[in-house]
Amino acid sequence: MAVSQGTARDRVGLGWRGELAAGILSNLAQIDVLEVIADDYYRAPRADIAALCSLARQVPVSLHGVGMGLASTIPADRRRLHAMARLMKTVQAESWSEHLSFVRAGGVEIGHLAAPPRTPHSAAGAIANIALATRIVGSVPLMENIATLVQPPASTLNEAAWLTQIIDGAHVPLLLDLHNLYANAVNVGEAPEELLLRLPLDRVGAVHLSGGHWIAAPGGGQRLLDDHLHDVPPEVFALLTMLARHAPQPLTVIVERDGNYPSFEHVLGQLELARAALRAGRSA
Repeated sequence: MAVSQGTARDRVGLGWRGELAAGILSNLAQIDVLEVIADDYYRAPRADIAALCSLARQVPVSLHGVGMGLASTIPADRRRLHAMARLMKTVQAESWSEHLSFVRAGGVEIGHLAAPPRTPHSAAGAIANIALATRIVGSVPLMENIATLVQPPASTLNEAAWLTQIIDGAHVPLLLDLHNLYANAVNVGEAPEELLLRLPLDRVGAVHLSGGHWIAAPGGGQRLLDDHLHDVPPEVFALLTMLARHAPQPLTVIVERDGNYPSFEHVLGQLELARAALRAGRSA
């Protein structure tokens, strides 16, 4: 199914998590779209798949992969791609996405999203894997920038150039995680606003918002860790306003929370702050 770019308005939604399920189901009128972690359903019981299908009939759902490792010179795992294809067909999700990361090497699962060296070689590997994924799943993925605490060693391209090379070469939309962008910029001493404006903002199909916390850096100083356990900081809402000012297309914004859950009223407040940031950008 094609990525939903035809919607005429900005949308704000939430990442589906079991801990938030009761609040989500009680407040669907205030949630435009839900993003579901696809990997949780590749081998799920039939009842869980039926529940997900029921959810998708009530609110637009996008599927978000975390384990494909498409930004790699190693060919992607076809079993995961076929699993995503089956889930997309069963759920009738409106879109799917993955990260520009690698997650395994030499057959070893490393357990988190890792940033490859930003080089033309790794960009070519990502483009080839995205093409393979598109053929198997039957629709293009939105591809997400990931957070890193340091510049990936052996990089020859800056982050904006590397992302643009992949997005242009693979002909896919960018899922722009604004907290990842913010963290990457401040961790290397860049201005987040300047990094944002170097990206192909007219290719952004969706946006992630989350929070993190500062940790001690080796040798002194601090670095920002993206952990999804904290509120979206004001600086990231300001980046969303800047994005809305410069991106002509409608945006789908997902607020992510993976723990340290506040009240659901507080979560809804985060969605309203996102809507306010979008309005501010559109009216500027």
